[in-house]
Amino acid sequence: MSRTRFNKPEFKGVILDLHGVLMFHGKVYTGAVELLNSLRQKGIPFRILSNSTLESRKSCAGKLRKKGITVYEDEVITASFATAQYLKTLHPGSCWIMLKREGLDEFRDFHHDSKNPEYVVLGDCREDFNFQNLNKALRLLSGGAKFIVMIPEIVDNSMGELELNVGAYGKMLEEAANIKATYIGKPNRYVFDIALNTMGIAEKNKIIMVGDRISTDILGARNAGLKTALVKTGEFRESDLESPVIPDYIFNSVREVGELFP
Repeated sequence: MSRTRFNKPEFKGVILDLHGVLMFHGKVYTGAVELLNSLRQKGIPFRILSNSTLESRKSCAGKLRKKGITVYEDEVITASFATAQYLKTLHPGSCWIMLKREGLDEFRDFHHDSKNPEYVVLGDCREDFNFQNLNKALRLLSGGAKFIVMIPEIVDNSMGELELNVGAYGKMLEEAANIKATYIGKPNRYVFDIALNTMGIAEKNKIIMVGDRISTDILGARNAGLKTALVKTGEFRESDLESPVIPDYIFNSVREVGELFP
């Protein structure tokens, strides 16, 4: 089960990645529903931590419930929500939110200005990652606008096919404008702190992060002071085990994670 054996540690909380752990390519993994139901019955708080920018907390929770996974809005942390929370701490005068779909709902309280914003905030624009908009962003950033990128991931295949992700465009614009962006999503510390602050558990080493990616889930959780469990599903590859970042537990699937909560 794991590289390192523990004598049945008592975890007080769980953070789970969504795409790759609970579901993948739109299909719910066997054991995911049972695990969350068991955690709820045992009074163990959990959070779903997703690098999705297209989803708001509300829309993400709603779609999960339609798939039979009982999750509520306050139990979900998306990259769009975490970015909005970070932006609020900056009290921006204006911002251009480059994002599509329900994730935009998280930014409804801000003053939006695509012509002369104080901040350019980059999420998943889908088809709007085009010549016109990318050049517009380049000129704004070169002219002094500050840059926030919701996630650092360069590629993604959680939707079924390999595609460029937000981080690819973010890094390109950073280099082109010769500036540094602030990145929010996993593995960056801020998104983990957002999740932890909603759980009300003081002992971080009593919280475990369950993920399928060493580079985002496991690395980010370890840097945040959490215990970690890697599942060999989703975007996991056997070569990942050659990483110097070693998870506390390794499971074949989410169904086995329940062993930590006898």
